[in-house]
Amino acid sequence: MKIGLKQFGNLLIDYLKPQKGRVAKFAIALLASIGLQLLNPQILRNFIDTAVAGGSAQSLFIAAFLFIGVALAKQLMSIAATYYGENVAWTATNALRADLVEHCLKLDLSFHKITTPGELVERVDGDIHNLSQFFSKFSVYILGSLLLILGVIVVMFVEDWRAGMAISFFALIALSTLISLRSIAVPYWGKYRQINAEFFGFLGEQLTSIEDIRANGAKNYVMYRFYKILQRWLPTYHKARFADTILWTTTNGIFTLGYVIALALALYLWNQKAITIGTAYVFFYYTTLLSEPIEQIRNQLEDLQQAEASIYRIQDLFQVRSQLNAGGKEQLPSGALSVTLTNVSFSYSDVQGQASTSLRIKKPDIKPELILQDISFHLPPGHVLGLLGRTGSGKTTLARLLLRLYDAQSGSIRLGNVPINQTPLTNLSKHVGLVTQNVQLFQTTVRNNLTFFNENISDERIYETLKMLGLSGWLHSLPKDLDTQLGPDNSGLSAGQAQLLAFARVFLKDPGLVILDEASSRLDPTTEKLIEKAIDQLLIGHTGIIIAHRLATVQRANQILILDKGRVSEYGLREELMQDSHSRFAQLLKTGLTNLLV
Repeated sequence: MKIGLKQFGNLLIDYLKPQKGRVAKFAIALLASIGLQLLNPQILRNFIDTAVAGGSAQSLFIAAFLFIGVALAKQLMSIAATYYGENVAWTATNALRADLVEHCLKLDLSFHKITTPGELVERVDGDIHNLSQFFSKFSVYILGSLLLILGVIVVMFVEDWRAGMAISFFALIALSTLISLRSIAVPYWGKYRQINAEFFGFLGEQLTSIEDIRANGAKNYVMYRFYKILQRWLPTYHKARFADTILWTTTNGIFTLGYVIALALALYLWNQKAITIGTAYVFFYYTTLLSEPIEQIRNQLEDLQQAEASIYRIQDLFQVRSQLNAGGKEQLPSGALSVTLTNVSFSYSDVQGQASTSLRIKKPDIKPELILQDISFHLPPGHVLGLLGRTGSGKTTLARLLLRLYDAQSGSIRLGNVPINQTPLTNLSKHVGLVTQNVQLFQTTVRNNLTFFNENISDERIYETLKMLGLSGWLHSLPKDLDTQLGPDNSGLSAGQAQLLAFARVFLKDPGLVILDEASSRLDPTTEKLIEKAIDQLLIGHTGIIIAHRLATVQRANQILILDKGRVSEYGLREELMQDSHSRFAQLLKTGLTNLLV
């Protein structure tokens, strides 16, 4: 994919426009530095010609001090330009980084299932960091370098038209050559950034599963994969750097040509008595000075090649769209919600295939395996559904559909009288609460972990909820109560305590539909008894779906739904199924739920 100048320009405008003041100061400092660079050779010429002509010492001292003063002023302007440039770069890249993170958070789970966290980190941080020079220096430095080149040409024409023509010819050759070689390294840098992302994705995957790797003796295999990636990574980097070296070699050759032209012309004009020795020195000095902006352009083009590869990858990620639409404008009613599924079918292969197409990842055409097939049931408001089935039967998938983490390929889901895809996702998350067996706690305060940063939930309500769940003692043992920071180790929470905190979240959220996905499976019998009473209170006035791990958990259910290989194996009122000796549920009550799970 070729990145056009329009796309570069749009990116610069979008993220530099809010910083107009800083960009202006940056430009002023840089342009002032350029002006001072053009001035100093004139002072040097005056000094040389005065010395050759036997001028006064006072004139020489004045010229020398003036030269030093201009040089110092030039350095101060360069420092100011660097300062403002770095500020502009960090602000712009942080804004782009924030936009990219927000975009990724809006993407559905099908995207995150095929994209490793390490790869996302590399795209959000590595690729964007690669643009810092592009944002801070590219446009102004390129413009500044071109202005310096133009200034040198104008000054040389003023000195002598032949010198102006010669320096113009040299600048034209230099710039046209560099521009023609601009994109030579882009493909290699793009491939390098991709391998970079794969490496960090691999590293993140291994670090999160370090216990399993060590416990099962998989270290050798991990190191094998590690070296395989490195074997691809280093040669790609060498190719990219070699392509950059072509630019460097070409530039040095051009500089040599420029010096030859300047010296030959100065010698010719001096022999013709057309210029003084000071002017001859100025010719050479300006030619040498001209090498600086050309070198700057070369550096910027070299950075641009890496930036172009990163921009391509960033734009590619921005173009990925969630498979879920944003929903309509219908708001879910408050209070308990009815749940109605009509002929719902779903396949992970289908949605992940769509996501991989968006990412331009080629996947073989495989007929999607349906995880759920023609699921239909109606759960009245305030009732509880006990959802049973073997591992892999589709229980958790059903919960994900009710949260719209995915959309079903066929059929309809309604909460209350509202189709689930017609309510905004933000509204849906307020009315559906989920507790799973895997609890994610964040590195922030206990209060924020419980309320998910909802400031409308009072501390009194939090204390009441934790007291009901038997966590008051644990809370008061913390050094700063609700303001205690939970660290990477969750501040010593046991698995059961962490899950109780997850229950507390749902209590505080007060949703119309509560889904418990084997939420008590990690609790010891004592803690489970503690929470049974809390669950009863939680389900009062709410609709509930309990994905059962133990039969005791579904004793409070009004309805029972048993899934088998993604299909409804049995569905009905719990009391009726209990009384039917031929029902599968009645047999489970006799033999135990274990028979269902194997």
